[in-house]
Amino acid sequence: MSKRFAIIGAGMSGILAAIKLKQRGIEDFTIYEKASRLGGTWRDNTYPGLSCDVPSHVYAYSFELKGDWTRRFSPGAEIQRYFEGVAEKYGIERHIRYNSEITRAEHVDGRWRLRTSSRATDTVDFVIAATGVLHHPAMPDIPGLADFKGPKFHSARWGHAVPIHGKRVGIIGTGSTAIQIVPALADRVAKLSLFQRTAQWVLPLANPFYSAEEKAMFRESPERLQQSYDFWSQRFVDTFARAVIGNQDELQKIEDACRLNLEENVHDPELRWRLTPNYRAACKRLIMSDEFYPALQKPNVELVTEGIDRIEATGVRTKDGALHVLDVLVLATGFDGHAFLRPMEVLGEGGRTLAEAWSEANEAYRSVAVPGFPNFFMLVGPNSPIGNFSVIMISELQIDYILQLVDLVLEGRCRAVAPSAAAARRFNDALHEAMKGTVWVSGCRSWYLDRNGNPALWPWSFDRFRAEMQKPDLADFDLASAATTQV
Repeated sequence: MSKRFAIIGAGMSGILAAIKLKQRGIEDFTIYEKASRLGGTWRDNTYPGLSCDVPSHVYAYSFELKGDWTRRFSPGAEIQRYFEGVAEKYGIERHIRYNSEITRAEHVDGRWRLRTSSRATDTVDFVIAATGVLHHPAMPDIPGLADFKGPKFHSARWGHAVPIHGKRVGIIGTGSTAIQIVPALADRVAKLSLFQRTAQWVLPLANPFYSAEEKAMFRESPERLQQSYDFWSQRFVDTFARAVIGNQDELQKIEDACRLNLEENVHDPELRWRLTPNYRAACKRLIMSDEFYPALQKPNVELVTEGIDRIEATGVRTKDGALHVLDVLVLATGFDGHAFLRPMEVLGEGGRTLAEAWSEANEAYRSVAVPGFPNFFMLVGPNSPIGNFSVIMISELQIDYILQLVDLVLEGRCRAVAPSAAAARRFNDALHEAMKGTVWVSGCRSWYLDRNGNPALWPWSFDRFRAEMQKPDLADFDLASAATTQV
């Protein structure tokens, strides 16, 4: 009897999982998507200035490289079109059930029973959760937020119907999103106020357009396109990825480049001081922009570093008593990067919930599976190396690993597969120990840190990640026990 699959989420990872299943001749699967379109983060985020901070030629499936990207770092709308085009090419659309958020997944009698927000049900043998990381907007806990009378919205829910031209606009937050929005709005608004809690390190990476000749070359020469993919991939491995896990020489190079950018491109000494971070570069996700500092120094743009006391009907009151009068308020306050599958209710063997399994911390075996949840897998799960590499490269390695575990069932070697509790404990203990040598624990607040102060990232090299994803160590999976739970 054939096995049935459910993929949760039609973003980058969900589309990838579907393609990989189809390439194996597996057509009995459904992708459950809570929204009305595919695309994940690139569907949800449409704010002005949006682009990817990974080079275009790397931010693509390795088997579906794109030679005609318009810029070195792709605009968000162009990435959305790429995923839509890939889904169409591989016949993925017909497998997607839109407006169908999975609210409950329960392991019963060896299979997974799913229920959607509309109370539709399905029963499958395998679940691949591709729910993403940055999809639950984090709302700031600021007194009076509801009192503001003008339009206000989170950057991931951009109010395109709200007039911006000639308005007084405030932006709360100074992460990657705000740094992209500021240059995009500076010349359109009467006044732009950026409320900064923490200064950021900024690498002055340019984002040039590819010429018609360059795009033609990449389109006509798959070899040159592959060389570009390999070049940028290796640059990540050799530089940034080494820096964040303890290579002090590489980290110092990054910090020196950021500091030089600040010194050469921010002319007012007082402003430069307010923009100087008090933590190591890359402790937070590194900002890449050669447009932010020039935009911030325009006469209609102000950097507000005084803490926010409250929000009032007409603007933001800072702790020095000043009222910053605004027409529009933008909350560029990021996402809850630790929600993962939440608020979905997931019940594994014996009725134990994933919420119970994660009551102390989000932990998984090699980021892809959890003990007691057989035939349930995650793409870009806890401690995936999202702070080090292109997330597409991560998902590709993880899905190939997961499908090797799926093969154990399809080949009849067992009826279900899950990591043992002991193996998961060994992995996570080693992970926490290795994390002590990373830059993420060097003394800053960031969305990387969970409620216990532990970074939800990968503390080892990319070579190790790739090696561990090559082939599962079956000694870490209690296959006999998994088989006996089935009838």
